[in-house]
Amino acid sequence: MAEIIYTENVPDAGQYLQLFETTGWNSAYRADAAELYRALQHSYYLVAALDEETLVGVGRVVSDGVLYAMIYDMIVAPSYQGRGIGTEILDRLIGKCRSAGIREIQLFSARGKAPFYRKRGFVERPPDGPGMRWVGE
Repeated sequence: MAEIIYTENVPDAGQYLQLFETTGWNSAYRADAAELYRALQHSYYLVAALDEETLVGVGRVVSDGVLYAMIYDMIVAPSYQGRGIGTEILDRLIGKCRSAGIREIQLFSARGKAPFYRKRGFVERPPDGPGMRWVGE
């Protein structure tokens, strides 16, 4: 295995779709490669991890660049998990936000992944804390 390379370049749409599909999230979103690619392009910041030419990890930030940043789509290919790739991606995302002076960094965590984020300084919102999600009328 080659050394993992980290880049801020938007990854190949097809490879990103394949990586995104490993999460199971697309059963709800039903996004195609072009839609996912557009989402990546509109990110405030992203980090992609490559093993040679193969996309093995990604994370992105959506932000106003001043007050708020939200980390989305932290994904590491299942066969590459446990190698520090997710930690490196997250560190780079947080570093970018901190260097920009962004005051509030939040994230959505996939079910079962909260311990990973807790070890890196994140805390869950209290049950009576603010935050809602629109599900339609």
